Amino acid sequence: MQLAFCLYKYFPFGGLQRDFLRIALACQARGHAIRVYVLEWEGDIPTGFDVVRVPVKALSNSRRYAKFSDWVQRDLERRPVDRLIGFNKMPGLDVYFAADPCYEEKAQTLRNPLYRRFSRYRHFAAYERAVFSPQSRTEILMISSLQQPFFEKHYGTPKSRFHLLPPGISPDRRAPANAAEIRADFRREFGLAENDLLLLQVGSGFKTKGLDRSLKALAHLPSDLRARTRLIVIGQDEPRAFLRQASLLGVSERLSILQGRDDIPRFLLGADLLIHPAYNENTGTVLLEALVAGLPVLATAVCGYAHYILEAEAGMVIPDPFDQQQMDTQLVHMLNDAEARSHWRRQALVFAETADIYSNAERAADLILGTRHE
Repeated sequence: MQLAFCLYKYFPFGGLQRDFLRIALACQARGHAIRVYVLEWEGDIPTGFDVVRVPVKALSNSRRYAKFSDWVQRDLERRPVDRLIGFNKMPGLDVYFAADPCYEEKAQTLRNPLYRRFSRYRHFAAYERAVFSPQSRTEILMISSLQQPFFEKHYGTPKSRFHLLPPGISPDRRAPANAAEIRADFRREFGLAENDLLLLQVGSGFKTKGLDRSLKALAHLPSDLRARTRLIVIGQDEPRAFLRQASLLGVSERLSILQGRDDIPRFLLGADLLIHPAYNENTGTVLLEALVAGLPVLATAVCGYAHYILEAEAGMVIPDPFDQQQMDTQLVHMLNDAEARSHWRRQALVFAETADIYSNAERAADLILGTRHE
């Protein structure tokens, strides 16, 4: 079959983008042709992929996305495909991969009512409705069960159109046999002494991921503990506001912010704790990537995958509603208690051996290729 995938932007370090690539490659491995419509593509193009950079421009993102959708529909009329799979919400999809939370729920609960009078709201609400309304034929691949009730509440989407996928953790995130050697080399490279503690935060979109909360927690550590603790942050985002915050909090020397990179497994093996105090997070793939590497996790309860931390007994979860003092207390406990960290590490590695968290792409390909519309 000829398959077409749509996503606004591809870059190698985004969670949605990595999900797209694994699923598209799984479909290609079964003998199907892959066409990809994007506004922007950064990085290498896989062999055999037909990447179409849609040539539309606009002053606002919402207008550009509308032009993108219109252009794609016109191109599909000239060059039809058997399935159209979207990784962003838009009309006309056969399958939608639901990486983003419910927009209407956020608009009604987190925004001023005046927000819903603007064109930005009208665009995103209409595109979400095009996917989730009862009249739509789009099959929905869910990567977290947390958001489904919101879509059902706002749109009355039939339950039969939702398909819950297992997480899709890449096997290369698992701790290899020489993990201890990699960890030692990493810590030498970054100048970490035996008694030093490394906090790691990974994810593009520093504001949403709660980097401000992490910086406050770092600053609130007891002075002796703060003096031997470092925070490395990795992600594709503008860091200036957070570097200013770190300076005001007096922790600039304890902080390093790095651009997205492809050697995250080394950092997972070299760190002592992953922190992920996100404001909202549909899933939180990095939480599971940390667990399978044997790295304990501290994350907020709003993360869709936070329950895995508790099930694995491999870290702690910050309750909702979030309280900075609660996070500060938990972080101090996790950093001070080396025996607990060793226990969490062992539990995480046991979890990695037994949990069904690696088959997302194969299951998604099953559903995409099995989708039929009359």
